[in-house]
Amino acid sequence: MEDNKQEGVFKKHSKFLHRCFVLLSIFSLFPSSCLSFDYGEALSKSLLYFESQRSGRLPHNQRVSWRHHSGLTDGLEQGVDLVGGYYDAGDNVKFGLPMAFTVTMLSWSVLEYGEQIAGAGEYLHALEAIKWGTDYFIKAHTHPNVLWAQVGNGDTDHYCWQRPEDMTTSRQAYKVDANNPGSDIAGETAAAMAAASMVFRKTNPHYSHLLIHHAQQLFEFGDKYRGKYDESIKVSKGYYSSVSGYMDELLWAALWLYKATDKEEYLNYVLENAHSFGGITWAMTEFSWDVKYVGVQIIASMLLMEKKHEKHKHVLEQYRSKAEHFLCACLNMNNATNVQRTPGGLLYTRQWNNMQYVSTAAFLLTLYSDYLRTSNQELNCHNGVLGPQEIFSFAKSQVDYILGSNPKALSYLVGYGSNYPYRVHHRGASIESYKRNQGFIGCTQGYDNWYGRHDPNPNTLVGALVGGPDNKDRFKDERSNYIQTEACTYNVAPVVGVFAKLHGLKGTDLSDNPNLLTSS
Repeated sequence: MEDNKQEGVFKKHSKFLHRCFVLLSIFSLFPSSCLSFDYGEALSKSLLYFESQRSGRLPHNQRVSWRHHSGLTDGLEQGVDLVGGYYDAGDNVKFGLPMAFTVTMLSWSVLEYGEQIAGAGEYLHALEAIKWGTDYFIKAHTHPNVLWAQVGNGDTDHYCWQRPEDMTTSRQAYKVDANNPGSDIAGETAAAMAAASMVFRKTNPHYSHLLIHHAQQLFEFGDKYRGKYDESIKVSKGYYSSVSGYMDELLWAALWLYKATDKEEYLNYVLENAHSFGGITWAMTEFSWDVKYVGVQIIASMLLMEKKHEKHKHVLEQYRSKAEHFLCACLNMNNATNVQRTPGGLLYTRQWNNMQYVSTAAFLLTLYSDYLRTSNQELNCHNGVLGPQEIFSFAKSQVDYILGSNPKALSYLVGYGSNYPYRVHHRGASIESYKRNQGFIGCTQGYDNWYGRHDPNPNTLVGALVGGPDNKDRFKDERSNYIQTEACTYNVAPVVGVFAKLHGLKGTDLSDNPNLLTSS
């Protein structure tokens, strides 16, 4: 009897020790920190950033005062109104694929964490950020089988260093249509409009219905006339090449349309094309403006919670297997394929603009931890079992790294704290404001007088998430170091939701949660 009792105690302690080992494997690569962060402030600033990226005629309630109207003749040469939308990064081109992904992720953030965003007083700003994009997509979708996918030329744009208010570079617009297909950009734009339609369903039902109408047409167009958009629009190559192809975007669009309409035809599309389109065969370690597979897999996984999807369990569980491969890779819990980390603990996917992969991973980890908590489940990885709190704590560590809990004690969110990048690679921010100096600054004049200055940018690009450090946590705050100091809209959109979630937990001590070690 005594032996059985000792054996039970041993098993209990073994389980506890194993749990400790699992946690150490997750957290040992980043330093513990006593820093506390104001996630509400980070949320507010991240949403403000989108106003810095606006193209078109700025509204009366524009808060970023150093920006002014720009791109007011976009589409004029082609006889179409393409005024509006977003510049993607530090240049003055409107690239449709990353713009649409930005809007999808902003919408997803609001759908999942809208209550927390509202609690922080930022709900209207979040909706404004989404609508600035969707208003443009409505304009760009001029016919059922026509989508204007880009305005401006990356090559000519990069020859000049000009404020968007002054730009003299080509504003030629490029489209995809039945003869020049672009299933990837049609699919992503459909996903963005379907997701946004859910956001506006209660506050603006007419607009919501309009977005669904466009989303359904775009999906049908993308599916019927299949092809990669960068084969039809060659000038996009080298900037936003569609490396993953278009099958992930078609699955992605179909899932968002299913969520928005509850029509079985869209779910059936995702189930029937699961294998042939790679949804249940591709195990990925990144989620980005180009590679949507993990997003598809995560959403499909969460459908398993609903009883009505019981009959699709076999296929949905295959989607879940691939989704959990990604999550376990981020958590360093796979046998072989894990996402690399810097010595300071930051997820590291690749050199150029690595923060985009950190922000998408943080969002998906946060979202999935909520899903596991709600469904009373755990994450089973090759090297151990993790509870929701452990997953969320790691996601939080990535956000805290962004905000300053890192070897350089630097906030990679511009304008947050006192130590952040002051020389962001951004044309408008690095040149004296148009509001202050309305004199024309020419193409090379910007390079001659502003680009090479060592001084901080005259305008702070508040809320921008820059590309971030290298694989050794090193970072150079230099305007010419665009690999690290350029910020993009799709870096920021995913962390909006995570900031909101963390702000909503204000006052909760996550480091002292008893579930951290004892959840079984």
